[in-house]
Amino acid sequence: MTTPDDVAGTNVEKLNENLAKVEQLSQRLIQALAARKPANPTLSSPSQELFTKAATSYWSEMLDHPGKIYEQQLEYWGKSVHHFLDAQAAILRGGVTAAEQDDAPDPLSGDKRFANPLWDSHPFFKYVKRQYALNAQSIEQTLAEIDEDLPEKDRKRLDYFAHQIIDMMSPTNFLGTNPDALERAVATEGESLVQGLENLIADLEANSGEMVVRLADDSAFALGENIATAPGEVVYRNRLMELIQYAPTTDEVHATPIVIFPPWINKFYILDLKPENSLIRWITDQGYTLFVVSWVNPDASHADIGMEDYVEEGFLTAIREAKAITGEKQVNAVGYCIAGTTLHMALALMAKRGDKSVKSATFFTALTDFSEQGEFTPFLQDDFIDGIEQEVAAQGVLRSFIMGRTMSFLRSRDLIYQPAVRKYMMGEASPAFDLLYWNGDGSNLPGRMTVQYLRGLCQRNEFVEDGFDLGGERVHIRDVKIPLMSITCETDHIAAWKDCYRGFQQTGSKDRTFIVSESGHIAGIVNPPTKKKYGHYTNDDLGGTADDWMAGATRQDGSWWPRWEAWLAKRSGRMVPARSPGDAEHPPLAPAPGTYVRKKASI
Repeated sequence: MTTPDDVAGTNVEKLNENLAKVEQLSQRLIQALAARKPANPTLSSPSQELFTKAATSYWSEMLDHPGKIYEQQLEYWGKSVHHFLDAQAAILRGGVTAAEQDDAPDPLSGDKRFANPLWDSHPFFKYVKRQYALNAQSIEQTLAEIDEDLPEKDRKRLDYFAHQIIDMMSPTNFLGTNPDALERAVATEGESLVQGLENLIADLEANSGEMVVRLADDSAFALGENIATAPGEVVYRNRLMELIQYAPTTDEVHATPIVIFPPWINKFYILDLKPENSLIRWITDQGYTLFVVSWVNPDASHADIGMEDYVEEGFLTAIREAKAITGEKQVNAVGYCIAGTTLHMALALMAKRGDKSVKSATFFTALTDFSEQGEFTPFLQDDFIDGIEQEVAAQGVLRSFIMGRTMSFLRSRDLIYQPAVRKYMMGEASPAFDLLYWNGDGSNLPGRMTVQYLRGLCQRNEFVEDGFDLGGERVHIRDVKIPLMSITCETDHIAAWKDCYRGFQQTGSKDRTFIVSESGHIAGIVNPPTKKKYGHYTNDDLGGTADDWMAGATRQDGSWWPRWEAWLAKRSGRMVPARSPGDAEHPPLAPAPGTYVRKKASI
């Protein structure tokens, strides 16, 4: 029998009990926020000058073409009023008819944020959805009308921040206008809201009061136990890196060892998430002696570490120690992302010094020519980099959450808003997903190195222009003449393949191989042959533009890994008995994945 406390199957008493728990969580919330050490405020938005320029441009356009501007505004007003009237009529009728659900093209059709049928069948939610779409269209139309005299970089920045506002204001981001969250709250008698607040507070506590959405269940993974499990030993350590030598899995190995330099923005174990997709395991299975650098997670004591320190104490030292352990005169080197950029500079420095320790080099998604800044344009202008300089002057490092936040906002729907809705409004637990766990395990960046990279490379593009000062030499991309291979990714939004191609063309090497893997910055690289998921493109002609290269390229089925190994085998010497990690001068210091990788970035 239905009681006064039971409305439409909902136990109101139980609902009120759950909502009362919110008060009990408030103290934890206050304490978590009190621990917050916010980043420099200039890193949260562009300078007001950008919006002033945009407004000036818009009003200039309005004065020159007032009729066009008024026509657009009247169209927007008219549609808004019609939406309101339609919603009123539907409410009076008691619902949206089937015909009305299909009465007009839906600009949000296929958008998974609006998959709930109530967005089209319920008068209120239909009105909210349609008005949101109309508002977004109006903003986009206004952006398109801004005078072309506005500099291209400013136009790109304005477009980026305007779309951030559009995504942020989606009705799905607010409880009162999210039917999924409301239905879940009713179905769970408010428990989902309590659990959502628990999730929010836990994320704040884990990040010193900073609003960082944790995408994975941290408790599901333990380094060396169910992630980063390839056997090996740390055979060398200094203040910047640990050098791991992995145990052989074949009786014989190629004489020339491989040294991999992963990016120090993240941890190296992206190459060893689990056995079935571990590039590290795959390389040793092909018969190679493999060394991998694990970078330190910097703190304020590393504030004065610069690019030259990464080259001297990281790249050149790792190569030297790998040669000493194996007794070989040369290694084959690999650099991923920023480490690929830096490997290129290290090779140029080695060429200046007459050091022939590297037989060949492979670059994974590595930029060298920064003349086109792509999706990072909004963050590479003076106002933001001035803010970063102030931040690192105060902290000694660029804290990991700032870089992570920047990367996430490039894909804000997928990496910020939708995960936040699921966790904080729906009360869902974070998934036990190794890639997302790794993504959240970032590193700080030393202050001096950060400024050198942003000013010297990203802004002034010195390595391909007048040269970059490094280790007492001025190095240039043309200095690199050894055999090179570049692996890029078709949908990479961090290191766009066309930008990688443009820089790769400028090397001084006559032995160059360029490959475009399908998928993005991670999936295009971590693409084991057994999955047979993504193919790749090849073309030996590097004489034309990137578009010319792709037009003449041949698509190959499957992973690029075997193609790279075949290229590498020709440059790896004879087969010799397999080598156990270390030697008398390099006793094992710790089992892989080592100790540096376990240090979490502090906020």
